[in-house]
Amino acid sequence: METAIGVFVSRERAEGAVKSLLGQHVPEESIVYLTRSESEAQSVGKQLGAYAGGFVGGAARLSAGVAAATLLAVPGIGAVFALGFGAAALLGLVGAGTGAAVGTGTSKDHAAPEPATGPGTSTDATFFRQVLNDGYSLIVVRTESSQVAATACAILDKQGMSMRKGAEQRSKVTTRQVDGAVVADLVGRIALGEGTALLRDTIRELTEQGSRLILLNLSGVDFIDSAGLGELVRTHASIQNHGGRLKLVNPSRTVYDLLRVTKLDRVFDIEKDEAAALKSAHAAGLARSGN
Repeated sequence: METAIGVFVSRERAEGAVKSLLGQHVPEESIVYLTRSESEAQSVGKQLGAYAGGFVGGAARLSAGVAAATLLAVPGIGAVFALGFGAAALLGLVGAGTGAAVGTGTSKDHAAPEPATGPGTSTDATFFRQVLNDGYSLIVVRTESSQVAATACAILDKQGMSMRKGAEQRSKVTTRQVDGAVVADLVGRIALGEGTALLRDTIRELTEQGSRLILLNLSGVDFIDSAGLGELVRTHASIQNHGGRLKLVNPSRTVYDLLRVTKLDRVFDIEKDEAAALKSAHAAGLARSGN
């Protein structure tokens, strides 16, 4: 499963991104659009409902996922309006009621049930809540199709907050033991395909081996796309679900700027170097012999 994340300040760019996703045949059931603005939800819901209805051959055939914005009550934030299925799971609201649909006259009774969250299935609700709490809007695309993921990444990278692509270089990772922690040295790109798969496989192997403290060294990473952001969020959640802790170490200025503008710097523990990461881990009782 690939997860691509777009963070938006502008309603117009977010709306344009969702229209582009639908126009490029990204399945509506793969798309979640989240905002705290009711007026934005109403506007985008109406326009996207009309757009997608015409695209598939009539609004009567359009599911409630895109045709309606559903109200969710999120602890610590309040009202969040969601277009698409699976929003409650992304926000960590297991079994949450969907509330009232707005903007299209669609009843809440037509909304799809929200899947439960759990290890290996949920992403990090802290990230989504933080971004929404700061007034940004989010588009999340989750899909098993590599082709759909590539299409979604291209659109979200163009329309949302992103970083300029650096020089192409093959992604690789090496791991080493350092003072009770495992350091994963990443080089290249955390991007759809090779980069995201490499990070996912590395973290899976480390958690299966029982590693509890993982330092992700980003000094050699020169590019992160929307799928890479999604993989970092999923990595954070996966390690926490296994009872561990993740720290990001020594990101470049461009990588740090991306983490900052997308609010990931408030979700991750980010340290300037390994020494600082290990010092804080020891102070918190996280690093131990044998991990």
